[in-house]
Amino acid sequence: MTAVAFLVGVLVMLVGLAVSIALHELGHILPAKAFGVRVGQYMIGFGPTLWSKQIGETEYGFKALPLGGFISIAGMYPPSPETEGRRKRIWSTLVQDARLANDETITEAGDRTLYRQATWKRVVVMLGGPFMNLVLAIVTFSVLFSGIGMQQSTTTVASVSECVLPAGSAQTECGADDPTSPAAAAGLAPGDVIVAVDGTDVSTFAEASAIIRAHPDETLDVVVDRDGSEQNLRITPVLATNTYTDEAGEQVTDEVGFVGFGPTSERVRQPIWTGAEQAIDNTTAVAGIIVELPVRLYDTAVDLFTGGERDADGPISVIGVGRIAGEVAATEAPILDRVAVMLSLIGSLNIALMVFNLIPLLPLDGGHVVVALWDGIKRAVAKLTGRPAPRPADATRLVPLTLVVVVLMIGMGALLFAADIFNPVDLFGG
Repeated sequence: MTAVAFLVGVLVMLVGLAVSIALHELGHILPAKAFGVRVGQYMIGFGPTLWSKQIGETEYGFKALPLGGFISIAGMYPPSPETEGRRKRIWSTLVQDARLANDETITEAGDRTLYRQATWKRVVVMLGGPFMNLVLAIVTFSVLFSGIGMQQSTTTVASVSECVLPAGSAQTECGADDPTSPAAAAGLAPGDVIVAVDGTDVSTFAEASAIIRAHPDETLDVVVDRDGSEQNLRITPVLATNTYTDEAGEQVTDEVGFVGFGPTSERVRQPIWTGAEQAIDNTTAVAGIIVELPVRLYDTAVDLFTGGERDADGPISVIGVGRIAGEVAATEAPILDRVAVMLSLIGSLNIALMVFNLIPLLPLDGGHVVVALWDGIKRAVAKLTGRPAPRPADATRLVPLTLVVVVLMIGMGALLFAADIFNPVDLFGG
């Protein structure tokens, strides 16, 4: 059953990836068609075509390698200049090939080309894909946080420690000389619901814990609900050493109040805007990874060849995401917990697709946005200075740079594929 569950997890993630890619491309095609631009193809995947169907002027289909997708928009660039040199250098050949391919789409579309559209329309078409990924991420995170809920510690007592164990000790059981814990001495029992601490009503474990931690060696009045009736207890937290990792990743040691009880945990549904907040936080985190991508890829390569432990927050490939999904599905956790993790992975995957595509380099969407904005700036300057409208920017001249970017992307993909196969990220201590 574990192998079957692993396979199911991988398949779920593949379907999630396919849906994410399909919606990304849909984000491009919908505004393009709305603006009257001809769209010749809408394809999910790369390589040989597995299935396709012509609907109107657009061919819809699936290709063999589900690692991306594309649509064929007519006239991404202006037509080739009427006089074109006969230079034989490889870069010139690549530029000319790109121009010929673009000219074919213009011939089929006539005036219904993208380059003829207003700057804002071109930007909307190119940002439509990343925007669709953002929407899908927000919806996914909203289902996760507001539909399923987040695991949170509650004010219901799950367990009470019998004693206070020495700080830094590996001891797990109480000894004869270990002092009784304040919680046990006060009569706190599993199942009690903490209502108020030191005269302050509390509704979460965090609120109760904050008051206790701030009052070591002070006797506190604690009100609990026990089997439907309120009980008044008096608890004196002892001074204890607490070591934790702060937001900056630094180890911090504090001396705080300690009483010795553990809370229950349950899923608590969050406000509807939590999904959007999570998407924003995730976007910031992924953007940070993209900024540091060369360094992180270098570290990944070093770990691959030395067998070092991979950074759990580092870049991974589709293979890595699928492997994590399979491992999650194969765990013995409750089904709802596994579904929650899968939704989190799909939401994070869409944020990664969005941020990566916004990198301002061709052939990514961000590169096309830069070209459109440059065109708009040139037109605006010409209008202000009373000069004729300039010729649209010929982005085919950037084909050599685009090829370099593509080669780097292929190299990055190959490195991450190899790392995720031979030295995968270990999230479960396997």
